[in-house]
Amino acid sequence: MTASPARPPTGKTSKKRAEKARRMTFGARLRTYFFAGVLVTAPIAITFFVAWTFIEFVDRKVVGNLPQAYQVDLPVPGIGLLLLVVLLTIIGAFTAGYLGRLLVRFGEGLVQRVPVVRSIHGALKQIIETILAQQSSAFRQVVLVEYPRRGMWALGFITGVTEGEVQNLTEDEVINVFLPTTPNPTSGFLLFVPRQDLVVLDMSVEDGIKMIISGGIFTPADRRPKEVRKVPLVTASPEDDPIQGSLSVKKNPVPTEV
Repeated sequence: MTASPARPPTGKTSKKRAEKARRMTFGARLRTYFFAGVLVTAPIAITFFVAWTFIEFVDRKVVGNLPQAYQVDLPVPGIGLLLLVVLLTIIGAFTAGYLGRLLVRFGEGLVQRVPVVRSIHGALKQIIETILAQQSSAFRQVVLVEYPRRGMWALGFITGVTEGEVQNLTEDEVINVFLPTTPNPTSGFLLFVPRQDLVVLDMSVEDGIKMIISGGIFTPADRRPKEVRKVPLVTASPEDDPIQGSLSVKKNPVPTEV
């Protein structure tokens, strides 16, 4: 028995299919608009929420500790943060003078006599001075490091040139590279990498941090000239063994002033 040929769709069937496709297209369009709205409003809303929460926290801690005579019945948002900025500025101006420096040295001398406290104070002071110092080399450039094995690359930040015992014990000149973790870039690893083993990127430090926090969802645009974008800095020969093969790396030079 021969199969009967398929009948062409009637006009009524074609209209139903077209209407169904139109409904699906409309639904997909609504989903696209919804997610676009989320992408636009979510960062703004979260930013305002975090900022407002921080301002309220500072207001409660600062204004709440003021004498009753200086407190106002009508709360003014941000007044505590403003008072904190003024107070820190006054303290900074005082410690910049001779008497202020004497008091700071006296206080630090007392702290150094407490075994556990002196370690915490010294570490925190060094971190804050590194972050706030105008001539600091912290997070100077974004680099690629071949880590944790050959053929895999991780995003890192140059924090300075290695000095002291570590540099003297290494054969090559090594660079301090901070390798942050995702999505919390405040933790990570400190690597001492030979200068010639680093691939310096043109992306900004801010874009590098965004890429790490987002887990790679945010990818900054290539800021290099168009004629060099398609020239890979890291290549591997097809005949290389995937495990034992060697990689050919064209390095972006690390500036000597780092």
